[in-house]
Amino acid sequence: MNKREIQLKAFDRLLTIMDELREQCPWDKKQTMQTLRHLTIEETYELGDAILDNDLNEIKNELGDLLLHIVFYARIGSETNSFDIADVANSICDKLINRHPHIYGDVAVTDEEDVKRNWENIKLREGKKSVLEGVPNSLPALVKANRIQEKVAGVGFDWERPEQVFEKVKEELSELQEEINLGNRDKLEAEFGDVLFSIVNYARFLDINPESALERTNKKFIKRFQYLESKAKEQRKKLKEMSLDEMDVYWEEAKKI
Repeated sequence: MNKREIQLKAFDRLLTIMDELREQCPWDKKQTMQTLRHLTIEETYELGDAILDNDLNEIKNELGDLLLHIVFYARIGSETNSFDIADVANSICDKLINRHPHIYGDVAVTDEEDVKRNWENIKLREGKKSVLEGVPNSLPALVKANRIQEKVAGVGFDWERPEQVFEKVKEELSELQEEINLGNRDKLEAEFGDVLFSIVNYARFLDINPESALERTNKKFIKRFQYLESKAKEQRKKLKEMSLDEMDVYWEEAKKI
């Protein structure tokens, strides 16, 4: 049995188990697309954590959890003859073929930027009214800002050089400081949002994913703060009883770990 046959056999096994669970398990029988939605989001974030941790075994496990959800939705769809797993697979296959004319057609490209531009232009020809239609409303704001900027850049609405974007960051910071000096609370949030949006844009020009970068910093901060907590506990002290100088000693220690 070759590798592809092994893969297809494993997928067929999953489909069989899904059918059995849907027909026999009280919990699985009750589920709907609506009840699965929040669980799917949770599984996606768990996969994201595993990727950030570069835990390959956990990535494998989380991909399995996510694959189960895809199969589950397809099974539910088949029960009303709306769609099944074959329709799901063929739908993405058709989309990939249509949006890669440089592979499956006669379009020539020189680099990945050409591919991105073609992708967005093809979506518009498919009937999309805006290149931003594909950005989900429920995305976290930081992720959404990044996707918005990627999509408009795909049709040429973009800066030419990173230095221009950095100048924009400085301009937005200056405008924020101006509102701080004026004490204009109504405009502060708007200006702060502009600063964040420009920082996200600059990250894109540096080829940095802002969500991943921020989450790495979150994890780093949590690790260092928990070290600080453990040291305070060793001394039978509460953090609020320690001076900032005392805390800083352990914080610097944590940075070396």
